[in-house]
Amino acid sequence: MNETTIIPLDLNYKDLPETIASYLVIGPQGPVLVETGPASTLPTLKARLSDHGLQTTDIKHVLVTHIHLDHSGAAGWLAQDGAQIYVHPVGAPHLIDPAKLLHSAGRIYGDQMDILWGETIPAPAEKVTAVADNESVEVAGLTFTALDTPGHAWHHHTYRLGDVAFTGDAAGIKISGTDLVDLPAPPPEFKLEVWDKTIDRLLAENFKALYPTHFGRVDDPARQLSGLRALMQQAAEFVRALMQQGKERDQIVGPYIELMQGRARVAGLSDFTIRQFDAANPLYMSVDGIMRYWQRKWAKK
Repeated sequence: MNETTIIPLDLNYKDLPETIASYLVIGPQGPVLVETGPASTLPTLKARLSDHGLQTTDIKHVLVTHIHLDHSGAAGWLAQDGAQIYVHPVGAPHLIDPAKLLHSAGRIYGDQMDILWGETIPAPAEKVTAVADNESVEVAGLTFTALDTPGHAWHHHTYRLGDVAFTGDAAGIKISGTDLVDLPAPPPEFKLEVWDKTIDRLLAENFKALYPTHFGRVDDPARQLSGLRALMQQAAEFVRALMQQGKERDQIVGPYIELMQGRARVAGLSDFTIRQFDAANPLYMSVDGIMRYWQRKWAKK
């Protein structure tokens, strides 16, 4: 990683700092972007790139960890400006034609779609490169290696760069200034056992640091990943117990939010930091994802 600089670009999502990052990686032969953020924050992304003397047309290579809109929603715009987009094979068709992705998101977010995510546009097919597990991407004099890391989403890569990794949501969420780990488990793809294996894989890599999209550098990967594993088990069991008591979704959301926000307050987080966590990871969505996980699991019995 000689002559490499990694710069977190704060996209100020929902006017809150340090909730969504795009990472500007300056290699020996130029810039690479990891994650685009949503189209709604594209003006902020352009401003942050300008702070470093760059325009979107200077970005020739973009890696996205997965196609959830907070990670890749602006990919089409960057592709239109000339960037090659590298993505998981399952996600690639949805960047080229985002209709199904937007329809699915629309069922969740309704009339908030434009406010939250902006206008998501297709990426030209020739500007999208599908990257397989363990495949390397050689760009800007750097070597990024894709690691298939499902659990949060089936179409999820972590990108290894030397002894650090860009983990998207696979290593959970951590807001700068706190060691608290948060679990993003939205529907429809949260899988407890699958994500547990992903954590094993990431731990085995013995990374020096992680760069989750929410938000910023993590210097103790083992602590982050072990904390995520413990929280994942706790959250899944909490929701399962309430479901087995006959509670409906709306009867579970409140207690789940109380559990997670209570945990945050015990850790000494301010109300503002709790708002940052909620913007990065709305807690009701994890209830939906965990409930769907249990419903599918029980249906197979």
